[in-house]
Amino acid sequence: MSAEPAFRYAFARSPCGGLALELAGAEALLRASGALWLAAERLLVVADLHLEKGSAYAARGQMLPPYDTRETLARLGAEAAQLRPRTILLLGDTLHDGQAEERLSGDDVRTLTTIAAVAELVWIVGNHDAEGPRALPGGVADGWRAAGLWLVHEPAASPRFGEVAGHLHPCARVKGRAASVRRRCFVSDGERLVMPAFGAFAGGLNVRDAAFAGLFRRTPLIVALGDRRAHAVGWEQLRRD
Repeated sequence: MSAEPAFRYAFARSPCGGLALELAGAEALLRASGALWLAAERLLVVADLHLEKGSAYAARGQMLPPYDTRETLARLGAEAAQLRPRTILLLGDTLHDGQAEERLSGDDVRTLTTIAAVAELVWIVGNHDAEGPRALPGGVADGWRAAGLWLVHEPAASPRFGEVAGHLHPCARVKGRAASVRRRCFVSDGERLVMPAFGAFAGGLNVRDAAFAGLFRRTPLIVALGDRRAHAVGWEQLRRD
């Protein structure tokens, strides 16, 4: 990132542990869970759930605990129960691959159906699930407009005012007094936002990676996810992996 004079971001801590931030003129709450809450629209946004990633890896001989989908959906259900959204936007790569829907357990399908009974589900297509679901509840779209924002899976390669995207799974390595910690994070310059992956097994890419270069007009604010709180982090506090 360039060495321009530091921009002073205006944000406020929320009683829920998240951070409230003005995003391209919209009031946005960046929750400690990794979800985005647009209260004016009653819209809950989560990105990159990668449901059934564990079973995909198991099929290739990499034995991972087969509980990632259950954990991810439990966290999504908890967010929905607390916030009571009108719409839940799944911002792409919700399913890990084209066969993930068939590998979902009956319990996981019932959990999705229960969530869909109280909020409209919208599946934004991603590179892992370009066709969207076939039999699961909810509608399918390429992108979504709300609160003056354009919500889509993959970010444009250059700055785009009002865009909210996932895809890159941002993570921050933050320097501490004795060591560093690596956390999933939101990345925003107040004009656009890249969201963290919500899925239990989704992994992450360091925000100092070249994939993030050129996305923002100014040095972005990092909002790292703690166990119960989201933490604002300055760019100078970040380290490469």
